[in-house]
Amino acid sequence: MSTEILEPDGPPPDSARRRGGFQPRAIIAIAVVWVLLWDRVSLGNVVNGLIVGAVVTQVFPLPSIQYFGRIHPWHLLVLGTRFLWDLVAAAVQISVATLSRVPTKGGSIVEVQLRTPSEFYLTIVSALVSLVPGSIVVEARRTAHVLYVHGFDITTPEEMEELRRDVLALELRVVRAIGSRAEIAQCTEVTS
Repeated sequence: MSTEILEPDGPPPDSARRRGGFQPRAIIAIAVVWVLLWDRVSLGNVVNGLIVGAVVTQVFPLPSIQYFGRIHPWHLLVLGTRFLWDLVAAAVQISVATLSRVPTKGGSIVEVQLRTPSEFYLTIVSALVSLVPGSIVVEARRTAHVLYVHGFDITTPEEMEELRRDVLALELRVVRAIGSRAEIAQCTEVTS
């Protein structure tokens, strides 16, 4: 039995490295938020936003994000379509439960061990799970790559296992949509 270590399609990660110096994307993002907060697009607001962005990024530099994947358009479309379907289905389920005279069974918290060790994917999966009505990530342990997900109207072990499978399927869709070949292989290898 041979063990193969999958390396990302890029340079080795340096978790201690931090971004410093000029961070144009962060500066522009802060400037956009600044202009939106002032609720008026003017030359003064844009210039002040850029100045605030430059100062903030120098005082509070962002940590580097380790991402070696690429966008896979077809799988990105599948991810988006399935996410919209999950939104509509969950909204209908919550609406029916709210209008029903029968009380709900409650909910349960399910531990989900993610297969990818990246904080990047952990964050994306957590956000997508929490955006769907009736489910929310109550805790994320980034060092262990574990999410604790609360599911609406879930009490039986079968329902809990189904929620776990749904979160893992979402993780696989995310990795297939924006991951590297090595990450996709890692995620599907564990599934098989």
